[in-house]
Amino acid sequence: MKKLLLVPALLISLLSPIAAQAQFAKAEDAIKYRAATFVVMGAHFSRIGAVVKGEKPFNKEDVAANAAVVASLAHLPWSAFGPGTEGGKSLPEIWKESDKFKAGADKMQKAVAELNTAAKAGDLDTIKKAFGAAGQSCKACHDNYRKK
Repeated sequence: MKKLLLVPALLISLLSPIAAQAQFAKAEDAIKYRAATFVVMGAHFSRIGAVVKGEKPFNKEDVAANAAVVASLAHLPWSAFGPGTEGGKSLPEIWKESDKFKAGADKMQKAVAELNTAAKAGDLDTIKKAFGAAGQSCKACHDNYRKK
């Protein structure tokens, strides 16, 4: 039975980037989608940041829950940066330097996954280190590809 479910799941995972690209009827839809994704990610990331900065008390479960949300959303916005989706807060360099932009996105996703792993383990010092790396990956992209 598990093998029967594996084939459809594999097909869906292979086709999902195509479906994600096709879901945007207009460039404005893609811009709104990626902006909304980044807003939600930012909200949960900042909740972890408040703990890391000592502004909020450390609660292992809360940090892990927020890191899990960020990690699960980290792969979503990239399909909304396809050809013809220029605009919003995004600089044109994204489409001119697509390989460099993709490398930055990959680096951010890896850093966020490491933050999620650290959060699950529950060691605040490890979380702080992983949070810093994830934050740097976000900042690098903002510095290079986001309108001020």
